[in-house]
Amino acid sequence: MPLILAILPHSIGGRLTTKSIIDGFILNGYEIDIFDELKTGVEFSSFIWGKNYEYIIGYDFSPLKLKIDYDLKIPAILYFSDNVQSNAAEAYYKEYYKYLKRDDVYSFLWDRVMARNENMHYMPHFVNCRVYRNFEEPQYDVMFAGRLDTDLRLRTYIELNKKLKGVKFVWYAIKKHYDDAIKRLNDDERKIIENTYQGFIDNEEDMARAINRAKIVYNINAQGVSSLNYRTFQVLACERLIISDKRDELDLFDNIIPIYHSIDELADLIKYYLENKEEYLKITKKSREIVELNHDSKNCVFGMLKIVKNLA
Repeated sequence: MPLILAILPHSIGGRLTTKSIIDGFILNGYEIDIFDELKTGVEFSSFIWGKNYEYIIGYDFSPLKLKIDYDLKIPAILYFSDNVQSNAAEAYYKEYYKYLKRDDVYSFLWDRVMARNENMHYMPHFVNCRVYRNFEEPQYDVMFAGRLDTDLRLRTYIELNKKLKGVKFVWYAIKKHYDDAIKRLNDDERKIIENTYQGFIDNEEDMARAINRAKIVYNINAQGVSSLNYRTFQVLACERLIISDKRDELDLFDNIIPIYHSIDELADLIKYYLENKEEYLKITKKSREIVELNHDSKNCVFGMLKIVKNLA
């Protein structure tokens, strides 16, 4: 069985995305050796000593940096869901960006427009549909996962809670973002955060469980030009409804995903789909079918390998 060296990066979002990539290689018959950048005391050269890898794979520039720094003679397969030429894709992008043009480096980008501009292979996010699936009854009505760092994100969450009395909200984020939100609110609004905050999720299985426990997830895409973030695919694979801000790549789902343009419109859509189960199920079942067909880890990693191996 061929052996792959996979790099788990520092960023939490990157770790979740990388896990779906790793699962895809496993499902395509590869054995995985994982080097975790968060594990202190593990020296990279000692970790790889005496091992024969076919590829080094991972998120953003992490695997490329190791390939170059340690002069590894194996191809690198990189997946980006950040602007490649920015600190979001690792602070050392300026030093390593030039290596993306090497013949033994294969880069895949999640955003259709940006991939075209960067002359990279376009690959929307994908998930392991064996992890992300419908397996538990909902306990809450609406979920949001991610930072409330901007005024738009914070006011959207607070105003939705105010407008939709009786609707059960939950919010997941790291404690730092919870503390930051609390500081920016008055006493009454702090109670909304305190009563709905559910902590932080750092693994795929718990994220899938959290999504299953909500009927609706609303989304605010923060990066890219046309793309859908990782949360979109997680939610739709779980047969839960996502309500999204407007993004061109909603055409990947035949434009059946509800779109909002304002907080009032988002509130109305949440209320509508909570009350109309038939419409809800029509969208969620069709979306799950599309994820299984086009955005599952096994199929998408196989597509990456076809490019790397130059297969027809």
